[in-house]
Amino acid sequence: MLENLKIGILGGGQLGGMLIRHAIDLGLSISVMDKDANAPCARYTSSFTCADPKSYEAVLAFGKDLDVITIEMEAVNIDALLELEKQGKKVFPTPDSIRVIQDKYTQKQFLLSHNIPVVPGVAVDSRNDLHKLENKLPGCLKKRRDGYDGYGVMMLKTTADIATAFDAPSVLEELVDIKHEIAVIVARNEQGDVRCYDPVMMVFSEEKFVLESQVAPAQLPQGMQEEAVALAERVADALKLVGILAVEMFITKDNKILVNELAPRPHNSGHHTIEASITSQYEQLLRAILGLPLGDTALRLPSLMLNILETEALSENRAEKFRSLLAISGAHVHWYGKKGIRLGRKVGHITIADSTMESVVAKAATIRKILN
Repeated sequence: MLENLKIGILGGGQLGGMLIRHAIDLGLSISVMDKDANAPCARYTSSFTCADPKSYEAVLAFGKDLDVITIEMEAVNIDALLELEKQGKKVFPTPDSIRVIQDKYTQKQFLLSHNIPVVPGVAVDSRNDLHKLENKLPGCLKKRRDGYDGYGVMMLKTTADIATAFDAPSVLEELVDIKHEIAVIVARNEQGDVRCYDPVMMVFSEEKFVLESQVAPAQLPQGMQEEAVALAERVADALKLVGILAVEMFITKDNKILVNELAPRPHNSGHHTIEASITSQYEQLLRAILGLPLGDTALRLPSLMLNILETEALSENRAEKFRSLLAISGAHVHWYGKKGIRLGRKVGHITIADSTMESVVAKAATIRKILN
């Protein structure tokens, strides 16, 4: 039975913590590896290994006694995961699919090879290369690897910005005239069964490129929602995905849908599924990688998810604000328990689920006032 399976997660952040929470419902035993001894997951499992998921030796040692290995971050050692596969371990998503997604330019080329529309972009090896591409400015510069939560993304408006640009392998993308940013979480199992969640509308901080909030379902015409879901399914099939995948997309001013980025793991845009959907993205991941039937992805209630970022105001009045948030009916607080203070870091999120979107939006306005 499931309780005899040994499951490992590479990465011990809040995503892993929420995955452990849902693993408990299925009676599963979870081991976690993260290079930070104070990672949130360290307190949620008795089987925590403090080591770098990028290390070949560490990943190999971690996985040798496990049955199934998954990830909550892309920055992992692919060669070690391939070796564990050879040893008979189940690794989902597969090392090959993680490798494609780890590098934003490789990801873009893969999608293009499957006729999936993406934001046009060119590879850049170093800062000096940008001077040859001055005619492509303004543009969006993204590090090819290891970017997250807005880190590794910057706007280059003029040639003067090149002096402070990333001096690392990157992708310079064309600026797209964006009307909306949306995401679709798609799940797929080894048998090729696919389930998608409703598209969500995302709002990003213009300064830090980090998700500020998202609304489910996205307030879009039915035809456009269906097109986004079909696109997510095509991406999942192209990758031969086993697990879950967040497909972030742009809707342009002329109503074209372009794939922006992929994340082969639980994702910020799917947090709302814990309270608002019949099956959460975390339970769905476990179902997909364990060969269980995929769950119902239907929304039970309209919802809005707000990220909580560390600010000076929050650090000064944390206990008081926390109590005020907990007093709001229909608002569910997820506090990640991260140690230390780093301004701008995600420290939690709040999901508001209610019978009407009007009520959800009104409560979100109250929460924003508390947090500011």
